[in-house]
Amino acid sequence: MSRDSDHADVVEPEVPVGWKAKLRQIGPGIMAAATGVGAGDLVATMVAGSRYGYTLLWAVIVGTIFKIALGEAVGRWHLTSGRTMLSGWRVLGRWVLVYFGAYAVVWGFVYGATAMSASGLPLNALFPWLDVRYWGMISGVLGFVLVWFGRYPVIEKIMTALVGVMFITVVGTAVLVTPNLVATAEGFVPRLPDGSFVYVLGLIGGVGGTITMASYGYWTLAKGWRSSRWLSMMRLDNLAGYITTGIFVLAMLVVGAEILMGHNVVDGDEGLLVLGDTLAQDYGQWARIPFLVGFFAVSFSSLIGVWNGVSLLFADWWRTWRLPRYVASEGDSLDDYDHRAGIGSPVFRGYLVWLTFPPMALLFLDQPFQLTVTYGVLGALFMPFLAGTLLVLLNSGRVGREGRSGWVSNTLLTICLVLFAYLAVDQIIGLF
Repeated sequence: MSRDSDHADVVEPEVPVGWKAKLRQIGPGIMAAATGVGAGDLVATMVAGSRYGYTLLWAVIVGTIFKIALGEAVGRWHLTSGRTMLSGWRVLGRWVLVYFGAYAVVWGFVYGATAMSASGLPLNALFPWLDVRYWGMISGVLGFVLVWFGRYPVIEKIMTALVGVMFITVVGTAVLVTPNLVATAEGFVPRLPDGSFVYVLGLIGGVGGTITMASYGYWTLAKGWRSSRWLSMMRLDNLAGYITTGIFVLAMLVVGAEILMGHNVVDGDEGLLVLGDTLAQDYGQWARIPFLVGFFAVSFSSLIGVWNGVSLLFADWWRTWRLPRYVASEGDSLDDYDHRAGIGSPVFRGYLVWLTFPPMALLFLDQPFQLTVTYGVLGALFMPFLAGTLLVLLNSGRVGREGRSGWVSNTLLTICLVLFAYLAVDQIIGLF
């Protein structure tokens, strides 16, 4: 017996057979990948395109492969261990929960302001009669209401619709600017122009992922996937999500290369708005408006995904923290985890309040780009932690043979650990 997001004590649904049935089940991977791609990724990708043209397209492909490996590992842990991600971390020691709890509180405060500011920027460009900070607050409250009252199927549909909007508008813009096909093909050949190393690392690390990657397993549980029978479905779902966002990031780099090449784009939010203005000058207002709508879809989808996914993580953190020691040492079963109870718990709702209302004070600093940079540093600190713990958990006796990592997964997770550790150090140094 298992529980899904809408009904308790029901039999686990049947695994779909056939491509059409499987495609209808896709959802958690789209949510995880879209949540991880936000305004910061737009900034980094466009700046890279403006400075190096098509040369770094290959780095986006590499980043997509790494995120597919991480997402698959998170999903595999949930489906084959019979435990949640937080339960697995608790087995490694109580210090892991201390780290995650402190990190989630600090990260959530900064991210709340970042997400609202990023959502407010395109709305202010479209409707300038209201300041960015107030559009940001409206976006935050709207996300708060959707997550507070919305069940998982509703949130998944909203997120999928936003992904469709951002995909059509941004990929459509890339087609509109008529990319150089020869230069595009050459961009898939790995090269490192002078001064590009940091941008390469940023592109590899920025294809949809921070703390939200750990939410993926909770969304698969909400979908009703609770055993190893769902491994093939999970892998297809994860693959579809990150391929979609990989294409999106490629399109953004093409737009940056064609529209902003040669421009000294430093301030990220300014660069995004300059891009919209440039589109209006070259193609008319009809080209600027869809881009800004896509910009909003990118930012708001991240906001909703975090409001739901990280609140689920925090609620499970509290549940796991309170487990008796003998239960925690062995790892509690998924039978003890109820998604529906999680989203209705005071801790889930309390963290949702923490994400939404206290960070509004930061919006009055009038430094949205600095918030994005700070958020990027905090996000970089989590990724080596996730990769390292997955390496330990998926090579231990806590998962069955079908859940153990093979040499491909272990190689990719090890590279991710080294890469993201370097990125974290580099961003911390850059902050000072």
